Amino acid sequence: REAESFKEQGNAYYAKKDYNEAYNYYTKAIDTCPNNASYYGNRAATLMMLGRFREALGDAQQSVRLDDSFVRGHLREGKCHLSLGNAMAASRCFQRVLELDHKNTQAQQELKNANTVLEYEKIAEVDFEKRDFRKVVFCMDRALEFAPACHRFKILKAECLALLGRYPEAQSVASDILRMDSTNADALYVRGLCLYYEDCIEKAVQFFVQALRMAPDHEKACLACRNAKALKAKKEDGNKAFKEGNYKLAYELYTEALGIDPNNIKTNAKLYCNRGTVNSKLRKLEEAIDDCTNAVKLDDTYIKAYLRRAQCYMDTEQYEDAVRDYEKVYQTEKTKEHKQLLKNAQVELKKSKRKDYYKILGVDKNASEDEIKKAYRKRALMHHPDRHSGASAEVQKEEEKKFKEVGEAFTILSDPKKKARYDSGQDLEEDGLNMGEFDANNIFKAFFGGPSGFSFEASGPGNFFFQFG
Repeated sequence: REAESFKEQGNAYYAKKDYNEAYNYYTKAIDTCPNNASYYGNRAATLMMLGRFREALGDAQQSVRLDDSFVRGHLREGKCHLSLGNAMAASRCFQRVLELDHKNTQAQQELKNANTVLEYEKIAEVDFEKRDFRKVVFCMDRALEFAPACHRFKILKAECLALLGRYPEAQSVASDILRMDSTNADALYVRGLCLYYEDCIEKAVQFFVQALRMAPDHEKACLACRNAKALKAKKEDGNKAFKEGNYKLAYELYTEALGIDPNNIKTNAKLYCNRGTVNSKLRKLEEAIDDCTNAVKLDDTYIKAYLRRAQCYMDTEQYEDAVRDYEKVYQTEKTKEHKQLLKNAQVELKKSKRKDYYKILGVDKNASEDEIKKAYRKRALMHHPDRHSGASAEVQKEEEKKFKEVGEAFTILSDPKKKARYDSGQDLEEDGLNMGEFDANNIFKAFFGGPSGFSFEASGPGNFFFQFG
């Protein structure tokens, strides 16, 4: 009678959703009469409402040990198994209920739920092998609707979120589990995995080591720990070689590091950028561009890689590409330095679309006044129309064009003010210089300083010499 009184008080608190008090009174009932199946069943129901499914499972199992025909006991045991992610055990419990009561609609529905969870588990296992991590996350989310207390499903979801680069979500799931169970090796592994993929390798190793303390045969933690240590060592060795100016060795070390773990996107992005820097030092600019491109493919927010690639584009006179990269950088980080880099690239792009007078004369951009004069003398004599008077009309036209361009180039580059405006990217026609109106022959005469009559005469097959009249 005393036990029944405790049970009734427990029922009253349960009805008011005061599950903690209900638990206390059901415990008193069990202590008073430990062989009553319904008391354990009621306490199991209370623990389930409190989310304490492992404890609830123990009470539900005890209830059916005391009375194998206790239908609600079997139902609660099945629900606990299902909530904890053991769908096979849950199915057996619900089938036992249907043996006792074949019309039990709750058992019929719960059996369907258990089969649904089993199906999601099978799909997730296949998709994980295929590395279709999004699909695995989807399956685990659906399974967790029926098994909200299953740490195994949560860990698998968290691992896939980490592999998808969704680190804050993965960290959150793992941290929730560790708050309930600080010794959970799988959760420790996932925490480490997130740090590892965020390029916090030293901290990641600490979590992997801790996971291995809890579970020495944890294969994933063991592999990840080995990769993390190897990656850290190779990267540091590469950095050391670079600082010492041993670019060939740095290149080899960064390349070896890139082969350690293709899944580590952030670290590999940095390694590609570092190798790109090495290639730029070795003047292998196209290879440097390729490395930086691989870096931004892995991490499209990696400003350093965009800056390195943009500089390589500038060095190879691919100004449109350089402008595009500097625009991306400036949109992300609006600093004075980035603004100036963008402006410089835009000036070079504008200049590249005009005639390159330095190339026309065949001189360097830092050529002296004497070098410009010598280059003009050589090119003007080479392309003078009189030298090609015996050639075809097409050749004559082409040489006349080149002769005029040589005159244009000399007109600009021999005048310090015009040269300065040209070098700064200003539009010369806006400054009042119409290059279509000048006479290349007048420039030629003025340069050579001879009388107006001059001719080219043959001194042998294919050889000419210049003679003033």
